[in-house]
Amino acid sequence: MKRFADLSEQEVLALAITNEEEDSRIYRGFADGLRPQYPQSAALFDAMADEEVTHRTALFDLYRRKFGDFIPLIRRQDVKGFVRHKPLWLVRPLGLDEVRQYAETMEYETARFYRRAAEQSRDASVRELLLRLAEAEDKHEAMAERLQGELLPADARAEEDATARRMFVLQYVQPGLAGLMDGSVSTLAPLFAAAFATHDTWATFLVGMAASIGAGISMGFAEALSDDGSLTGRGSPWLRGGVCGLMTTIGGIGHTLPYLIPSFWVATVVAFVVVAAELAAIAWIRWRYMDTPFLSATFQVVLGGVLVFLAGILIGSA
Repeated sequence: MKRFADLSEQEVLALAITNEEEDSRIYRGFADGLRPQYPQSAALFDAMADEEVTHRTALFDLYRRKFGDFIPLIRRQDVKGFVRHKPLWLVRPLGLDEVRQYAETMEYETARFYRRAAEQSRDASVRELLLRLAEAEDKHEAMAERLQGELLPADARAEEDATARRMFVLQYVQPGLAGLMDGSVSTLAPLFAAAFATHDTWATFLVGMAASIGAGISMGFAEALSDDGSLTGRGSPWLRGGVCGLMTTIGGIGHTLPYLIPSFWVATVVAFVVVAAELAAIAWIRWRYMDTPFLSATFQVVLGGVLVFLAGILIGSA
């Protein structure tokens, strides 16, 4: 890899050309990924890709006048310390806010590149073009705001934001909530049955860990295999399965960890408090994201939790 300071003007222009080409492809990728659900934002990124093509053309025309038609292959990964971007445009589905933030970062970093390149350029015409492009990249944010006004009016933006929220709920909140409920509630019975049957905190801890991890694996696979997302739009089945399985395990481990305390009654009281906090968190999530009235959500969750909890105590005390 070469240091940026060691690049010749020919290599700097070649790098700028490939940079604009890649940025244009990234924006096209954003547009393609957003088009099915966010057509207005897709049009915005199509327009930004067209702007990058214009920049590439200006750079290429200057390069051809200075150095001819042959352009050496030099890319950002060939230059030490150069801007690198994770391949967000390859991820599906694309998150609307994440894509917008990613684009803003790209424009800022590219403007810095042009200014730095202009500083070390000795050719006046090259320096002038690089500074002009830096200013253009700075103005891209204003351009994006202008294009959003033209292509993404307030009602369309609100509609796309609502769609993004629905996608977040479908892909993360619903499987995560299902896992948290299952992990927090279903593991209560075996945990407290073991606790009151043995009064042995270590044995209770092992039972709780086994129940939590087993439930996490089971729920994860159940969620992943239940729906491939192609019709419902719920996203990657393995992502949903991973979220569901992880939250199931966390829900069970929460009230299992207190049994690392040697004193049985102290551990049990702490576990009671953790269970109450878990049930309150579940009720809040249902109210916040599932549009369930808070009192109704609290009653449903607490009722189910108390019934399972009492079942575990009764069985363990028999």
